[in-house]
Amino acid sequence: MTEVGLDAPSEEGPLAIICAGGSLPFAVADLVERRGRRAVLFALRGWVDPNRIASYRHHWIAIGQLGRFRRLARQEGCRELVFIGSFIRPTLRQIRLDLDTLRVLPKVIASFRGGDDHLLKGVAKIVEDYGFRFIGPHEVAPEILVPEGALGHGHPSERDQTDIAHGLALLQATGGFDVGQAVIVAGKHVLAVEAAEGTDSMLERIAVLRRHGRISLRDKVGVLVKAPKQGQDRRFDLPSIGPQTIDGVARAGLAGVAAVAGGTIIAEPDRVAQAADRARLFVVGVPALSGDRL
Repeated sequence: MTEVGLDAPSEEGPLAIICAGGSLPFAVADLVERRGRRAVLFALRGWVDPNRIASYRHHWIAIGQLGRFRRLARQEGCRELVFIGSFIRPTLRQIRLDLDTLRVLPKVIASFRGGDDHLLKGVAKIVEDYGFRFIGPHEVAPEILVPEGALGHGHPSERDQTDIAHGLALLQATGGFDVGQAVIVAGKHVLAVEAAEGTDSMLERIAVLRRHGRISLRDKVGVLVKAPKQGQDRRFDLPSIGPQTIDGVARAGLAGVAAVAGGTIIAEPDRVAQAADRARLFVVGVPALSGDRL
């Protein structure tokens, strides 16, 4: 564990940030501490870069170490928790069971019998039964949400706007099945729907199909559309975009990205805008469809 100089804790007490992969956990920690609240990072082994986390107050935990987390979080004075970062659904065999987890193992197993939202809600309920409270990362760091309007200089064409509307309608229809939060549409033709592989792999799939001639579209046609699932628990797993997303969109030969404003997390927005401008792509925050809850 490494300690850094921190201001006195706010009235809310320290915030526990359970960190998965990528840069978002650190962005949230920085924003929280800028507001004068202490952040304590709980890094999931195998997901977090040890060099990146070294300058933050942190503890290492393995997936399934409920007792270790509970003990350390209470020692730190944390009562509110945030879970954020890139994360692939683990198998039951990947969970390192400690005594506390063994005591609630039937609940853990029941949580796995459903989609990702069902899993995260189930695990959150187990943790909250110990007196903690999960909150959404956007509740403590609203700056991480995509704003409405264009990021960078690119703007969607009329054709792109039609594809965006088609993609949003599809995601609204499929959200109740707890599947992916992204779709690729070109000329109102659905090229791909995100499933367990995640957005980056879906984009790579489109790039491969283009190279092999399975998709016969000219360059800069088609849109990646991202939106939360309808009825999703917004404390967890909001869709996200970042610089890597823009790289994938460029390789896939698409025109740009549309993400629901206020319902999508953005990592490193300045870098996203710069990368989009370099690739001559648009990135735009769009309103949710009527009836979707933000």
